[in-house]
Amino acid sequence: MEYTFLSPKDTVSEETKKEIADFLYEHLDQFGDEHQYIMKCIRFALDDKEKFGGFIVVSRHEGQITGAVIINKTGMGGYIPENILVYIAVHKDYRGKGLGKDLMLKTFDQAEGDIKLHVEPENPARFLYEKLGFTSKYLEMRWKR
Repeated sequence: MEYTFLSPKDTVSEETKKEIADFLYEHLDQFGDEHQYIMKCIRFALDDKEKFGGFIVVSRHEGQITGAVIINKTGMGGYIPENILVYIAVHKDYRGKGLGKDLMLKTFDQAEGDIKLHVEPENPARFLYEKLGFTSKYLEMRWKR
């Protein structure tokens, strides 16, 4: 497996951004978002001019994307973790083989500071996160306009 790390320091083509977004859109299944929001997240992670940025971890086998993680930096620390894991997906053909764990460990190596994530209770990835040391500190509540 080949891993690539993308950050605001890298020049990433729109074609590559779209390839990652297409992969996530397809492989996040019912836990994903609309394609436009995935692209917005990718642009945020790779932007170092107006926002806090972040990074992306991509795994490939024979040139095909097999997994991807997007981390956005929060610009905070202490009271809110410095990073939020917004998206992680593994290609359907590679699930159950440890790739999700490998992607998370590579993400831990790249992240500066703590990481938070949101996971739906019925998402089977929740068990991986718990095995890796994530805990549920709060119940998230949202007010929407």
